[in-house]
Amino acid sequence: MTRPDARRAPPRPQRVELGFLESVRKRLPAHQRTLEALGHLYTRTGRYADGLQVDEALIRLRPDDPVVWYNLACSQALTGQPEQALQALGNAMAMGFDDVAAIRGDQDLASLHADPRFAALLARHAKPTKA
Repeated sequence: MTRPDARRAPPRPQRVELGFLESVRKRLPAHQRTLEALGHLYTRTGRYADGLQVDEALIRLRPDDPVVWYNLACSQALTGQPEQALQALGNAMAMGFDDVAAIRGDQDLASLHADPRFAALLARHAKPTKA
């Protein structure tokens, strides 16, 4: 089951925040903190395709940031792009994003949970437990 963008209007406070952040982005399209906040808000309000566009912009600005790769993986998973999501998640983990428990529990990645490549990726990056 894919999770299409929800087109119901978000609550008023979120609409105001979206409007503000979108106007800032028009004036400062590469302002990273604005992009981060806008990407998170798009995802919270079900605007997954818009969140993906923001994450793609952030990757161009910060290609060495594992958190940006992780967020991109989440957006790709939410928009039905499992191949790309697994690749981005692998990049994030290779760069040090290695909280396997958090990754496993992140509902943005739920569409990947049944994929054996997801389990294999987590197993490759799991920290060994102490005996």
